[in-house]
Amino acid sequence: EIMASNTTDSDTQVNIDDLPITFKVKYIGSEVARGLWGIKYTRRPVDIMVGAAKNLPPNKTLPHCELKVSTEGVSIEILQPKASINNWSYPIDTISYGVQDLVYTRVFAMIVVKDETSVHPFEVHAFVCDSRAMARKLTYALAAAFQDYSRKVKENGSDESSDKITPTRQKFAIDLRSPEELAEDDETEA
Repeated sequence: EIMASNTTDSDTQVNIDDLPITFKVKYIGSEVARGLWGIKYTRRPVDIMVGAAKNLPPNKTLPHCELKVSTEGVSIEILQPKASINNWSYPIDTISYGVQDLVYTRVFAMIVVKDETSVHPFEVHAFVCDSRAMARKLTYALAAAFQDYSRKVKENGSDESSDKITPTRQKFAIDLRSPEELAEDDETEA
């Protein structure tokens, strides 16, 4: 039983030495999130965004981009179509959660904390990958970056109260459970 799950994940495992890794994805968009951590805060926004993406007119397509995961965080560069703002990044200390969606298993979603003072400080950003395995690998890549980040914070004996997310992050904000496991858990939460 354990062997079976290990073999499927062996090529998606990511170590800190593997970073940075770049993934070719499509950017679905962003929606307000109602919380920092958990699939319950990414599920509905992902549904809304995927629904909107499915209803795009034929001449509109989702932007193709390169999403790079490094120890610094996540950076995005839009390759197609040409855009005036074609690259931006989310520093690692502003990302509070990342997960492979349990309904759309090729979708990777992450929660980003913008400005604490804003009315809606949390945003869900969603990306569609070419395969379910790629969405999984992206999740693992971010997990490796997070581990490195929390290790640095511990080493620096973080007295920086400016980083509000880290205490939450100790709960390990990347969900490495498979869509099936998430679905089971989702039912127990309801």
